[in-house]
Amino acid sequence: MQPVVHTGLDRLLARPEALKGRRVGLIANHTSVSRGIGYSWDLLSARGVIIDRVFSPEHGLFGTEQDQVPVSFRIDFPFEIINLYGETHDSLAPMESHIDGLDCVLFDIQDVGTRYYTYVNTMVLFLKAIHGRDIEFMVLDRPNPLGGCAIEGPVLKKGYESFVGLLPVPVRHGLTAGELARLAVDYFKLDVHLRVIEMSGWNRGMLFDETGLPWVPPSPNMPTLNTALVYPGVCLFEGTSVSEGRGTTTPFEAVAAPGIRAADLCARLNAGSLPGVFFRPVYVRPTFNKFRGETIGGAYIHVTDRGLFRPFETGIAMVMAFRDMMPGFEFLSGVYEFNDIHPAFDLLAGGPAIRELILEGKPLDRITALWEKEEKVFAGLSEEYHLYRV
Repeated sequence: MQPVVHTGLDRLLARPEALKGRRVGLIANHTSVSRGIGYSWDLLSARGVIIDRVFSPEHGLFGTEQDQVPVSFRIDFPFEIINLYGETHDSLAPMESHIDGLDCVLFDIQDVGTRYYTYVNTMVLFLKAIHGRDIEFMVLDRPNPLGGCAIEGPVLKKGYESFVGLLPVPVRHGLTAGELARLAVDYFKLDVHLRVIEMSGWNRGMLFDETGLPWVPPSPNMPTLNTALVYPGVCLFEGTSVSEGRGTTTPFEAVAAPGIRAADLCARLNAGSLPGVFFRPVYVRPTFNKFRGETIGGAYIHVTDRGLFRPFETGIAMVMAFRDMMPGFEFLSGVYEFNDIHPAFDLLAGGPAIRELILEGKPLDRITALWEKEEKVFAGLSEEYHLYRV
């Protein structure tokens, strides 16, 4: 029998007295649903909670906007909507006027367990904005779709912080949003009244499809759990001239570029015997983003063993293969509009070392050795913030 997991929202709905008579701000989007697939703002209001305003992250309240598109979507909605993804870096965090008069702020958004994903970075910026103020910050916790055991990739280095990474955690960090909030309060030494409404029934060994909860695509290019599984590695292609699959029906699962012979690429990748994955030759024609309207060759990623699969290592191996086989391959700058100091690949990788070793032609095992110790150190340090058992 599949276990029954109740999210922080589900548990708060059962006992909403904690919010009685308080003016509440809600950081939410279309993933903010109960186990019964009702929106948090509707269900909380029906229980007498006074929602004063709703804050929406990147992609907007209903996930209508593509990545890096300023949110200006307006609908007939019973609450004031404040978009926390505008045209400047300053628009990523709430202004004082946005939080004045609030007694409590709820964070209720589904994360995908990867450092690059911006929803938890919105949470961190909000925590910093209410530092020293008499406002309770309550995280309604949700599962890490990738589970809470596996940790992979380098820790973000100082000087490489951006909206695709604010905390010194590995790419695949194994923490829930509530656990990340606890870490952020300590790391930034924040004077914040933080409270995490924990899930019930979830353990660290569960992937999302083992929870019994409804999957709501968290963003326009994160349609399925399979997408989330490969995302920690394939997102690196955002920092290259290779298409990461945006504009196709399988973003991040199908990676392609002009001049690539798909069969040759996949033969090389499969010969590498990367654990838990098989590469199938494909040709795709993106309808937007890189190489719009062009038919390009590449690889479709099939995860054959989720326990063995190492998405970040796999992503690095794929970058190396495309660099060798794609005419005109480039590492890009200026991809992320709020940080053009460093190459985009370095912001994602957490520093320049991986890109530099790839350019030097170093073998994969030499590159993966960069973060093996960091993974072990973080695994020990992060236990302090764990709220759930294995």
